[in-house]
Amino acid sequence: MRRQVMSMLVGMALAASTLVGAGQAAATPPSAPAPAPPPEFGTDWRDPVTAAPPVPKPRTKACEVTVAEAKFKDFTPYEGDYAPPRGCGDRWGKVVLRLDGKVKGRQYDRLGYLRVGGVEMFRTSTPQPSPEGITWSVEKDVTRYSETLSREQRIEMLIGNVVNDTYTGVIDVKVTLTFYARKKGADAREKSAEAREMGASGRTTPDRVLPLGDGTTLATPRNSERIIAEVYATGSGGGCEEYWYMTVPDAMPYSCKADNGPYREVQVKVDGQLAGIAAPFPTVWTGGWSNPFLWYVIPGPRAFDVKPIEYDLTPFAGILNDGRPHEVEVSVVGVPKAQTGWSTPVNVLVWQDEKSERVTGKLTQHTEGALSNKSTHTPGSGETPHRLDTKGSHRLSVSGHVNTSHGRVTTTVTRTLANTSVHRWTEGETVDGLEATWNDRETVTTGGRSVRTDRTYTMDGTTTLGADDRLRTEISLDDRAESVTTHGGRRVGRTVTDDRYDGDASYLTNVPREERHAVGTSRERYRQFGDGGCHDRTVATVQGTLTEDRLRC
Repeated sequence: MRRQVMSMLVGMALAASTLVGAGQAAATPPSAPAPAPPPEFGTDWRDPVTAAPPVPKPRTKACEVTVAEAKFKDFTPYEGDYAPPRGCGDRWGKVVLRLDGKVKGRQYDRLGYLRVGGVEMFRTSTPQPSPEGITWSVEKDVTRYSETLSREQRIEMLIGNVVNDTYTGVIDVKVTLTFYARKKGADAREKSAEAREMGASGRTTPDRVLPLGDGTTLATPRNSERIIAEVYATGSGGGCEEYWYMTVPDAMPYSCKADNGPYREVQVKVDGQLAGIAAPFPTVWTGGWSNPFLWYVIPGPRAFDVKPIEYDLTPFAGILNDGRPHEVEVSVVGVPKAQTGWSTPVNVLVWQDEKSERVTGKLTQHTEGALSNKSTHTPGSGETPHRLDTKGSHRLSVSGHVNTSHGRVTTTVTRTLANTSVHRWTEGETVDGLEATWNDRETVTTGGRSVRTDRTYTMDGTTTLGADDRLRTEISLDDRAESVTTHGGRRVGRTVTDDRYDGDASYLTNVPREERHAVGTSRERYRQFGDGGCHDRTVATVQGTLTEDRLRC
């Protein structure tokens, strides 16, 4: 049904959304709800909101730099020059990226990126516009890229777009960076943290950021003592990999197929040896599940700020520090050979031992469990749905040490993945539903310090196309993470974030816009508690009107 419905949407003016976010978060404060909502969607509705917290900003001197201003009509990148700000020092307490965009007419959601000096700092998608036009804004903390931003760089930005007689929306964006001066005494406090945490593990900002770009060759500084790879992995492009979680093995009667079904895993290899595994986040873009009315006011989690997957490669530092180039390869398990639709740009973040010219080390342990991926098909007929039950899992544990100026430091990284899903669909895919859970548990132990992070993603949705050509989608999404830090066996920190979205929308297909009679409700609750305080906000809409905006913390 997915391809059927997407073809129904071609030529329709898909009206849309606007966001202000901090890595997904709203910068606007809670406001009073609007009057009673209309009985159905009209031609205009409230600008989108999100329940996530804003990017916290220090009360220090701020300097702003514009890094890109462009109107995207095709697939020609914007290119420009960047220079660091003047007047806020050369080391900053915080750097915040902000994108302000506007578009009007008719257009699909589009994917884009911003690269500074080859480093991918921001990956995003866009809202779909109304004929009158919309604006949106997104903020992201990019302090970790301070080393790249400390010198002049080339800028490249692209939001690939198609503009013609049918799709008229030109995507007009401006991107700025705001630099906040470092507080007095911050350097001394950071050095104190370094001493307590044995070197690099106490510093949040890396000394170097190395982009792999389109290649796979990496040469780290020879005194690297901590190495993190980040991968902006997205399944997209308008084909079946945009809905990778609903693909089925080739032999089964469904429109989106993959060799072994829906299990996906993003892997990193160093010189051919498996170095990291992770579950990709099941992002739903603003046209997702064939129903843009779900996302006009409240977008799905991460839709406008794609978070990178992080891999701790410190156990491989002894290998990577030998002065020779090494192959770092990223691949996605489950994608059919020669299948397009996945993008996996990589940055490598490096912390250096400033008191050593060379940090030696060794990979001491590498244990990989068997990758399990099994899909079981129960045939259906008539109104009895087909059913595909999928279970997948994988485990990897690696350990290594580095010999630093402050002693030998051993790092052990253990990651365990598990995915279960039940996919049901009827003949003709007029009913198509998925219930799925992804678990990604990672534990990183360095010396006496251990950080365990449990990530859980859930998706529960059904799309139904009735005999009257009315399409209805009911969907729930949840993005949850819990991080617990222990030192010497004693818990010293805990943070929990939980971003849940619920939506229900329907409209008539194959009719002009004014005859769709669309209705829809949506709700998001974003909770964050533990270290750093409490945030608990709920926003809800009916027919594009904000009906609830509640802040509990």
